[in-house]
Amino acid sequence: MQVRDKLYIDGAWVPSAGKGTIDVVNAATEEVMGRIPQGTPADVDRAVSAANAALAEWSAKPVDERAKFIQVLAEGLAARASEIGETIAGEVGMPLFWSNMIQAGLPQAVMGSYVEIAKNFEFEQHIGNTTVVREPVGVVGCITPWNYPLHQIVCKVAPALAAGCTIVLKPSEVAPLNAFILAEIVEDAGLPPGVFNLVSGTGPEVGEALASHPDVNMVSFTGSTRAGKRVSELAAQTVKRVHLELGGKSPFVILPGLNDEQLDQAVNAGLGSCYMNAGQTCIAWTRMLVPREQHDEVVARAKTAAESFALGDPMDAGHMGLGPLISETQRERVRGYIERGIEEGATLVTGGPEAPEGRDKGYYVKPTVFANVRNDMTIAREEIFGPVLSIIPYDGVEEAVEIANDTIYGLHAGVFGADAGSAIAVAKRLHAGQVDINGQKFNPLAPFGGYKQSGNGRELGTFGLEEFLETKALNI
Repeated sequence: MQVRDKLYIDGAWVPSAGKGTIDVVNAATEEVMGRIPQGTPADVDRAVSAANAALAEWSAKPVDERAKFIQVLAEGLAARASEIGETIAGEVGMPLFWSNMIQAGLPQAVMGSYVEIAKNFEFEQHIGNTTVVREPVGVVGCITPWNYPLHQIVCKVAPALAAGCTIVLKPSEVAPLNAFILAEIVEDAGLPPGVFNLVSGTGPEVGEALASHPDVNMVSFTGSTRAGKRVSELAAQTVKRVHLELGGKSPFVILPGLNDEQLDQAVNAGLGSCYMNAGQTCIAWTRMLVPREQHDEVVARAKTAAESFALGDPMDAGHMGLGPLISETQRERVRGYIERGIEEGATLVTGGPEAPEGRDKGYYVKPTVFANVRNDMTIAREEIFGPVLSIIPYDGVEEAVEIANDTIYGLHAGVFGADAGSAIAVAKRLHAGQVDINGQKFNPLAPFGGYKQSGNGRELGTFGLEEFLETKALNI
């Protein structure tokens, strides 16, 4: 069991001002796998004070020097990749194969990308008699989720460091152990004291103290739309900058005219997105929109594909199917949505709310597919965050676009067409921050973020760096 009994503040491991602790539960075994301090607002005060004290020196360092630190952090992540993958497989339940590739691999790639991004970014430009200067926004409070915990941390920490900001991180208390590994990597890298600080704890206590703190200049939050609204309310009291990456209910539009091979590719791509990380993915394509005349054919293919996703032990290196959900609370929530879908008249094709056979331990849910779903049903409106696919028939491309956009969310979408041109034409009409064409091709340099109630601002690449910069005009 990993016992973490100190916080990382001002370059040192220090005890919390409080005495409380939080247990970290293994998603597959339901056993306690770790323990962390339950931080307090007093700990936030100490961390923010340290970040403020370090800001002037860190922001004044040449960009190349900051980039060297980021490179060392990327190397540190690579050196501890196996430990990170195994830790997150336990915390979150993602199978080890995928956890090593995604949960450990993506943070390393994103951290490394900011070495060159920082070096090549124009922090000054000239417009007539004006020099436009891009300066760090200041002290940044980073509040991160549990589903891709280290990736979401690095998506904030890497560009903030590149911009010259200092950081106070509040990771999810459900999957926090990976953040402590990062703090050790920061310490080993010799980052100046106060530049990076880690305060673990709950959202209502530590998260709200961070969002409302008068000496925090910006809050970058990833999580539910409900929690994002609360962060915005608190941050508004001091008019600090707020970046939000929130929920989604992403549509996947399968266009008419696909041949058998393309239809198989489309259905497999849709199920792969919907079920990745047991459906605990904000960008998951949970609404599959299909031409009405092909509805039954797609349903049959989706049933076969869904039933090929085996449930298994995340720590089994050979298992590439689905692991458990993160917690008992999440499992019961997802099962409740499945029951609601049945009650509202959707056709249960496979899966269901019952406990999977042979899974007495672990927060497992059957991979589920619903057919004949209407877009006004609860399972088509609300973010389920589990392996539940809704197949929605449409009549004509115009209706498909209308249904796809009929949601409060706008984080992500997918389109699969017989040719790229027709798919791109539909993709341009979707109200989403990112749209994948004919399959998933994640690009860590492309801007990531949402429209509508999926948030504001962007992460990754140059766009992610710009979030942490203020713009100043020097008129000469």
